[in-house]
Amino acid sequence: MQRLQFFLSESPWEAEQVNDRRLELLREQSATAPHDGGVIVIDDSGDRKDGTATAHVGRQWLGRLGKTDKGIVTMTTAWTDGRVYDPLHATPYTPAHHFTRSRSDPAFRTKPQLAAALAARGKETGFGCRAVVADCACSVSDDWYLALREAGLSYVVALKPHNGVWAPADQPHTPIEATQALAWRDVRRPGDWTPVERHFRDGHTETWSAADARLGGYGLDSPCRLIVATTDPAILPEKATWYLATDLPHPDAAHAATGPHPPADLTEIVRLYGLRPWIEQSYKQVKDELGWADFQVRSDRAIRRHQTLVNCAFSFCWDQWFTPPEPLDATAPDPCPHEGPKRGPSPTPPAPTALLAQGLTRHPFLAHPRRHPQPLVASLDGHRPTRRTPSPDRRGHHRTRY
Repeated sequence: MQRLQFFLSESPWEAEQVNDRRLELLREQSATAPHDGGVIVIDDSGDRKDGTATAHVGRQWLGRLGKTDKGIVTMTTAWTDGRVYDPLHATPYTPAHHFTRSRSDPAFRTKPQLAAALAARGKETGFGCRAVVADCACSVSDDWYLALREAGLSYVVALKPHNGVWAPADQPHTPIEATQALAWRDVRRPGDWTPVERHFRDGHTETWSAADARLGGYGLDSPCRLIVATTDPAILPEKATWYLATDLPHPDAAHAATGPHPPADLTEIVRLYGLRPWIEQSYKQVKDELGWADFQVRSDRAIRRHQTLVNCAFSFCWDQWFTPPEPLDATAPDPCPHEGPKRGPSPTPPAPTALLAQGLTRHPFLAHPRRHPQPLVASLDGHRPTRRTPSPDRRGHHRTRY
């Protein structure tokens, strides 16, 4: 434990260099290489941490717990196309009370500012994308939009349905009011709505409805569009309705041919934002199992190093998943012979072989780390309902912590 503590806190190695090398390897592999059809997803990871001597700890909103508590929030980016997730960069958010002049300190950065800087850094690293996708936490920051524009990145970001904007008294003032103003009768007479077919990883499809709405400065001919996507335009269910803002122009817009980004229809917008929810369904769960929050270090450098190592482990998992199984060695000795142990005194143990644990064991729940049997690996990709994420107090309960 002391050696591991020293490795994270004192040993001479740079986390940024390790992370840059990891991203270089991801770009070189055809299975994990980025392409322009993917997205960079912005996410924050809030983990409960106590104490006063640990860097970045403060009382703040922790989305994982769904409440305000004492902990560390880390802004992260990941490139994904729905098939593979490449963790890109991570930086802990430092609350204002850590700075001498609080929020007016020149070194202070808000979470949206950190997120925009990470997205731009991902592009500079070679992970091009169709758009940057984020939830409504980033949509309230003008600095976020400006930073993405300067970096030449487009965006698809969620809006709060009741977040008001300035508009004439006789016009809608919130995204939900603008949606309610759209014409809709039924499926055969959709009015302003367009059917959009969504494809899911398990093979099934769903038909949603999407439309361009007008609200304040949002519109078809404006630099920013308001897109609404839902499973039922009649009732607009809260859990299945998206209110999205994007600077990707409409194909029929006057500035579509001269804008900095290629146009995108409603199907494309829904597809891009549909990649973000997978962060909640698989990405976070894998990070938790790899020990993202299971650290007991205090310095900023040690925390960043721990997060870098977790991202390395995440990438190793993809490397194993895409590695084709090697042929089994038929000449390898059977480590579990059929005959049971003989009665009486224990015989002299045999001399060790030149290579231990060749091939697979006889037990179905054990496998050679480089030769995963397909049935076992396929079971990891089953499409069963995701189990509830364990609380921070239960995560790592049976795992050695440092």
